[in-house]
Amino acid sequence: MIGDRSVNVFYDGIMLGHNPEVDLPFMPSRVEKRVRSILQGLDFKWSYPEHPGRISAIKEYLDENPVAGTQFKSGAAAATYDQLARVHTTSYLDHIFSLDGKRAWLDKDTTAVSPDSIKAATAAAGNAIAAVESVVKGECNSAFALIRPPGHHAEPVRARGFCLLNNVAIAAAHAQAKLGCEKILIIDWDAHHGNGTQDIFWADPDVLFFDTHCAAPFYPGSGHLEEIGDGLGEGYTINVPLPETAGDVAFEKVFREILMPAADYFQPDLVLVSAGFDPHRNDMALNLTYDGFKVITGIVQAIADKHCEGRLALVLEGGYSLSSLSKGVHAVLEVLAGGEVPEVHEIGVPEAEEAAEFHRSAFSDED
Repeated sequence: MIGDRSVNVFYDGIMLGHNPEVDLPFMPSRVEKRVRSILQGLDFKWSYPEHPGRISAIKEYLDENPVAGTQFKSGAAAATYDQLARVHTTSYLDHIFSLDGKRAWLDKDTTAVSPDSIKAATAAAGNAIAAVESVVKGECNSAFALIRPPGHHAEPVRARGFCLLNNVAIAAAHAQAKLGCEKILIIDWDAHHGNGTQDIFWADPDVLFFDTHCAAPFYPGSGHLEEIGDGLGEGYTINVPLPETAGDVAFEKVFREILMPAADYFQPDLVLVSAGFDPHRNDMALNLTYDGFKVITGIVQAIADKHCEGRLALVLEGGYSLSSLSKGVHAVLEVLAGGEVPEVHEIGVPEAEEAAEFHRSAFSDED
């Protein structure tokens, strides 16, 4: 029953400060010129899609439709330089911190910062750390870091894909360094491949990285089936590229037939999720419904219950339809809080069966 399990939801208004407005002047640079050239070539007005309204819309929806068993937490400390340096190079961090208070384009894929972006990004990483600490210390059954800017595209040396700092990787590294978690399972169900997280843990046998995503050439174009890690980490990266029409049944099959056996083999001390909601059928790709999100959440929760006393923390990644983003987070929180997990069917089949039953009498002589 919803409310039987406790969930801490981490949120802070500081993260609303990240707001690159493309019509305002940015620091002149080669990247700035390249981005302006790209934007001028469009036949429509482009605005930064990763905007503050993403998390404020979720917060508003959860306030209006509370989930029993969930509790909001705020005021987490910003991630420190040393915490960030476990996964990012010091040269990159020095450059990022030098941009505090400024507007700059960081990558030609249109990743940018505004004057308060660095404060927002370090707060996001700090809230991801706080979420992990809350589950490891037994303060709740699971946690959800409702944060932005997202992180899974951020690489050790660069920002990409609207991501400045790799929040889930920073939280995982903190759990290893300070919380006694030796083996960590990271699941990324965002529609886009988590190239940055993969890069950070590419040769690490103590982190199992499992990623479902829309197959290349969908952004960022990585995450091929054959990408399995290297060196000591060979076999500890699992990529499952899927067609954009995949849907609930395909996701359940992948999570049950690939992720569950992999988790049984790996036996994690902590489970983390890069939770993107752009796989929803009303968003970018992959055709998931809210029931689909509930099913994969239930599977992940069962893995955490089986292997690490339920220690499970989710970190928000993408999702750009404000409606499906808000309702998707709500659906996931219902399962985390103890709600029932529905059965899923091939999309459209239940409706077809219902229509067939309704019309069947018209083609029968029976009364």
